[in-house]
Amino acid sequence: MATYLDRILDAHRATAARDERPFSELYEAACSSPATRGFGDSLATVDPASDGIAVISEVKRRSPSKGDLFAGLDPATVAHQYSTGGASCLSVLTDEEFFGGSVSDLQAARGACTLPVLRKDFTVAERDVLDARIMGADCVLLIAAALDRRELANFHALAVEVGLDVLVEVHDEAELEMALEVGATLVGVNQRDLVTFNVDHERALRMGAVIPRDVVSVAESGVRSRSDALALTEAGYRAVLVGETLVTSGDPEQAVASLRGHR
Repeated sequence: MATYLDRILDAHRATAARDERPFSELYEAACSSPATRGFGDSLATVDPASDGIAVISEVKRRSPSKGDLFAGLDPATVAHQYSTGGASCLSVLTDEEFFGGSVSDLQAARGACTLPVLRKDFTVAERDVLDARIMGADCVLLIAAALDRRELANFHALAVEVGLDVLVEVHDEAELEMALEVGATLVGVNQRDLVTFNVDHERALRMGAVIPRDVVSVAESGVRSRSDALALTEAGYRAVLVGETLVTSGDPEQAVASLRGHR
C-alpha cells in the first residue's frame, strides 16, 4: 500500500518529468534574482540559552493527515504576526495538491515582513531548486528520505551555487551522515515519520546528541508547547520549525512569543 510520502513524491516526480523549460534560462534567472536575506545566519545568531530558542514559523493551510488547519489564512497577515511575535524565519508550504499551499503564499508572506523564508516543498529536481530561488525563497528544503545520495549532493551544490541556504531534513543517523557528506550546515530532524505521519519525540532527542555543534540544528514537527521547546533546547537544538500549533492557536503572535518564553 502506498504511503503518504510515496503518493506525494510520485506526484512531484511526475510533474518534474513533464517539465521541459530550458534549464539554462532558469539558471540565469536564479542567478540574477535579488539577494537573499540569510536564513542560516538568522538562526545562527540566536543564543537559545539567553534569547530563547529560534522559531521558524510556518504558513500552513492543511496537511494530508489532518485536512484543513487554517484553509482561509491570509499569508501576509500571519507572516506579520509571526514576525511581531519574535520568529527568526518563516517556512511557507508551496505544495498545492497535498498541503493547499502556493508560490503566491510564499511571495505574500515574504513581502509582509523582513524575515528570511524557507520554501517548504518536496524538491525532486534541479528545476525545483532554481524555482525556489526565482520565486523569492531564501532557503530550500531537501528531504534526505526522498532523495538518493547523488540527488542530495547535486541539489545541495546547485542551491548553494545560486545563493540559497539549504535545510537538509533527516530522520536518523544514516540520513544525518548523508547530510554531512554533502556539506550541510543546516540540518532539520523531523519528529514526524513521513511514512506514517506519526510524531516520535524521542527521535529528535536522540538525534540532537549526534549533530555536530558547528551545524545549526532544527527540530521539526510535533512542537506544541514551551516545555517541548525547552526539552529541545536542552537536547542541543538551535531552532524549532512549528506549523500546526501556530496556525491553529488563534493568536499566532502570542503563540510564537510563548514558545520562546517571552510571554
